Amino acid sequence: MEIRRVQMTGGSSFVVTLPKDWVQEMRIKKNDPVGLITQPDGTLLVTKKTTDEPLQRVKEIDIGHITDPSFLFRMLIGTYITGFTTIRITSKQRFPPFVRTVVRDFTQMTIGQEVVEETDTLIMIKDLLNPAEMPFDNTIKRMFVIVRNMHEDAITALETHNHTLAGDVINRDMDSDRLNWLIARQTNMIMQNPSLSRKMEVSVGMAMYYHLISKIIERIGDHAVRIAENAQPVLDADLDPKIVAALKKASVLSMQIFDKSIISFFNADIREAHKTIESVSALEHVCGDISNMAFKQETMAAIAVSYISESIRRAGEYSADISENVINYIVEEDRSLRRKSSGK
Repeated sequence: MEIRRVQMTGGSSFVVTLPKDWVQEMRIKKNDPVGLITQPDGTLLVTKKTTDEPLQRVKEIDIGHITDPSFLFRMLIGTYITGFTTIRITSKQRFPPFVRTVVRDFTQMTIGQEVVEETDTLIMIKDLLNPAEMPFDNTIKRMFVIVRNMHEDAITALETHNHTLAGDVINRDMDSDRLNWLIARQTNMIMQNPSLSRKMEVSVGMAMYYHLISKIIERIGDHAVRIAENAQPVLDADLDPKIVAALKKASVLSMQIFDKSIISFFNADIREAHKTIESVSALEHVCGDISNMAFKQETMAAIAVSYISESIRRAGEYSADISENVINYIVEEDRSLRRKSSGK
């Protein structure tokens, strides 16, 4: 950290000189304007960028040495999440067929990505979504509804022996993933572009908080998928009704924890968050009983029930993680407010 003394000029203006190395790196000349942005934590950001135009970032991917479709897809997702606004896929020779298939899957699985130019050796993908039009709160609420319905439907599929519903739960996992990717993308874009932070009315710290919560919700969705997957082998079997009832009871407890964690998140309720964390022990007790009951079943049923019970428990524990992060964030915000009020 460079320490610079504040000077006064003209009797009323405070002046701090800029580091020479930074000025030269940014190619700033005499009389060039710079932007000054006050951050929520009291720090002052100095930037060469003085307009609110979105930062345009271009990523070029040469697929000349790429033969694995899954590797190309992961590169595209990584490029999307890190906030590039344009992706250029190029090749010295005609694209192999898998490239267009991967690009089509990518644009369908992400929000705002569209192919705007395509030739035999070039595919250009641009981001057509204004990030400020997708507030974090709305996205989190959508993720919550999607994941909660996935979990409930997975348990219903087990109760009603419904193969179609179980398969539908598995297919819906992408709906949760794409929203999680969007929040990750917006968070990275906010870190790169302070003007976007102002437009979305969130600090960088708050964006990171939303990203963490979305990741936890996405993991709860993953366990809903695991419940559906592990239910499929026993949908046609006659499970002990007591086990099914116990799984239903555990599921209700798990989703109650999920509900209360999300409520404490949106209400910034530290006491409710604490109560929610304390309620996990009841869920763990029920899941422990289910595991003991599962040992008396045939091997395939015992394994399936144990995995389902484990995913229900993990969903509740992940929900409690949301409450833990609510407490952490509120405590940190309170400390920042105290620091500001004391002038430190």
